[in-house]
Amino acid sequence: MATTKIQGVRIAGIASAVPNTVSAVADAADKFGAEDIQKIIKSTGVERRHVAAPKLCCSDLCYAAAKRLLDDLKWDPASVDGLIFVSQSFDFPCVPATSCILQMRLGLPKSAAVFDLVLGCSGHVYASWVAANLLAASGLSRVLVLAGDVATRGVSPLDRSTALLFGDGGSATALEKDGNAPPLAFVLGTDGTGWKNLIMPTGIQSARHPRNETTAVRQKAEANNWRSQDELFMDGTEIFAFTIREVPTLISNVLAASGWTRDEVDYFVFHQANKFMLTHLAKSMKLPLPKVPFSLKEYGNTSSASIPITINSELGEAIRTRPLKLLMAGFGVGYSWGACTATCGPLVTPPVILVDESEAWQC
Repeated sequence: MATTKIQGVRIAGIASAVPNTVSAVADAADKFGAEDIQKIIKSTGVERRHVAAPKLCCSDLCYAAAKRLLDDLKWDPASVDGLIFVSQSFDFPCVPATSCILQMRLGLPKSAAVFDLVLGCSGHVYASWVAANLLAASGLSRVLVLAGDVATRGVSPLDRSTALLFGDGGSATALEKDGNAPPLAFVLGTDGTGWKNLIMPTGIQSARHPRNETTAVRQKAEANNWRSQDELFMDGTEIFAFTIREVPTLISNVLAASGWTRDEVDYFVFHQANKFMLTHLAKSMKLPLPKVPFSLKEYGNTSSASIPITINSELGEAIRTRPLKLLMAGFGVGYSWGACTATCGPLVTPPVILVDESEAWQC
């Protein structure tokens, strides 16, 4: 695992945004049956999800979060010299980079260094690691990490393993140089042997398996699910096994890197995969459940936005007024995982922002 301890960088603020359209899991009873729906709710912890309207992109959600955060921090956009957009939902299939569009929309200077990263569940931690390293090792002073996905666009509505789990969301995390900031510790890892267990099999023409008329046809799959090759496949059993195998070691390693004990951590903010998995994980590591916040009930699994959304929705009031020791961990697709310890606060953390389709970028 890659381990890094970074001095002189602080997290200044976190903002999150979701579509204003809400989809209740119970409304899918006509497709899957009332009994199955109750089992799904109990297992995943998801009761509602925010779903992006057709014209609303991930970048629109991240833009709304970043604009609010810059305003609340009273940061002049001209003072931001870096932007990282981490997602699996880009405005255009290959070019241009969505980060370039966000630089323009936010009014960041032309001297800003901006780029995209392609990661899902671990994306927020990875991008924060990259941003913190840039701030510590270069002349940059302020960097925005914009993380999120509109995952609901890639799932089959007839696949119970994914259709009722994922929600859409975007986030903005502001990091800046600060010689007095407590150190940030990161531990990162990868196991590409799990590539096939959470995958969208087909893609654009340059992909290993390009889409065509045949790949778009939904076919009956396991457990009476229906999906096409163009839609997301998830082997939940394998993802669960990976999480239980790797994450406890990840948590132990990042605590060792930071010099913290488990008792010193105020909150363990995990990627919101599903409630059954996270509860089992917490119990296996003997973590007090009150220290493991959940945002799944309202937002579902929002991929790389899930850690920021959980901080804003569940910890916002506390972290706005006092410092908290947070352990943030993302893990999943890839397989890829990362964890960070940070003493944050008092932090600028506005309530989760609702975004209407009318706020979509008109290009």
